Amino acid sequence: MSDTASREKVSALDLDLRRRAAAVIPSGMYGHMNASRLPPAHPQFYERTEGTRAWDVDGHEYVDFMCSFGPMILGYRHPRVEAAAAAQRAKGDTQPGPAPAMVELAELLVGRVAHAEWTMFAKNGTDATTIALMVARAETGRNTVLAAKGAYHGSAPWATIKMDGVAPEERANLRYYEYNDAASVERAIEEAGAGNVAAIITSPFEHDAGFDQEIADPAFARRLRELCDELGAALVIDEVRAGFRLHHGGSWEPLGVEPDLSAWSKAIANGYPLAAVLGRGRYADAASRIFVTGSFWYQAVPMAAAVATIEALRDEEAVTVMERIGNRLRVELDQLAHEVGVPIRQTGPVQMPNLAFPGDVEFAKAATFSAAMLNRGVIVHPRHNWFLSAAHSDDDVDRFLDAAQNGLEAVLACP
Repeated sequence: MSDTASREKVSALDLDLRRRAAAVIPSGMYGHMNASRLPPAHPQFYERTEGTRAWDVDGHEYVDFMCSFGPMILGYRHPRVEAAAAAQRAKGDTQPGPAPAMVELAELLVGRVAHAEWTMFAKNGTDATTIALMVARAETGRNTVLAAKGAYHGSAPWATIKMDGVAPEERANLRYYEYNDAASVERAIEEAGAGNVAAIITSPFEHDAGFDQEIADPAFARRLRELCDELGAALVIDEVRAGFRLHHGGSWEPLGVEPDLSAWSKAIANGYPLAAVLGRGRYADAASRIFVTGSFWYQAVPMAAAVATIEALRDEEAVTVMERIGNRLRVELDQLAHEVGVPIRQTGPVQMPNLAFPGDVEFAKAATFSAAMLNRGVIVHPRHNWFLSAAHSDDDVDRFLDAAQNGLEAVLACP
């Protein structure tokens, strides 16, 4: 690992790549991986990955507690997943039609997720959430969708949290409620008209970037299910971020609540591009009537990788591993912050930690913390929740805590 001082500014090579990118790509980078929004020394370009580690283009090694914003649930280049992908690649990937892996994967998902009786595949989470709402509208013949205020369900115009380039009409059929507030859902239904509601979309827990995370109240989850049953509307759960990290099945299954439709992506293929929509039998005919497609949606390699990923998640008891590591990280980070004298707030599931500093409205303390962590070879994000994988070990937590000592001391020195 290179010395700390070498990370205090962006390298010449990284800067040159940014300059070249800016000449041919708007802003040089866009979306959630735009490093210009992160502390100045944060690298933009990476050379390779392995397990829980990433190496930037200058060869600096980092322990990645972002897991590429979620897709890496077993660790980078997991042997079982890579072997399955390589075996399928040797036979074919983009082909005139799907490979048998598609059927095998669909059967596996239907077998693992309690509410699922069928599945459809796409490429990313926005595809999946959009398709799920199309299916709900096709089945119900209604247009209005209820979503939690401020929730992120993708980058399509109907879902994105920014309005640049989006016509207001794209959101004309959306009504909003407050997460974990059943009364606000009922008010949104009244505003929309009960006979107009096609679906209520929600997430397994509230994970809006830049805010504390909020675990779902079981009573709220049950009430959403009741309301959808009363309305004849679809309950849609966006599992894109949380899927298979909280439970080896649907995230609300431990609460006794099952949706009608669910949207999955990120971790289901351990980094290979894939998304899925799962649904109850009632919605199968509607799913067959809508028209959605993509030239690469039937690629065989990601599907073979997904089969291996889902099987490995079960065999390696991944959820249990992530819970153990996450609990240790949360408890010991709290202890460390108390010893250093820096108040912190940790929220959300331990598998997807979120750290905040009280009163840090502009995220200056969070940026200072993440920059100091980066200088010690640990990748975290100042505003977005982090992610754990089944590959994270006690050694990784040790390294995190060592870096966090410096990060908290840097925050303590903040004006």
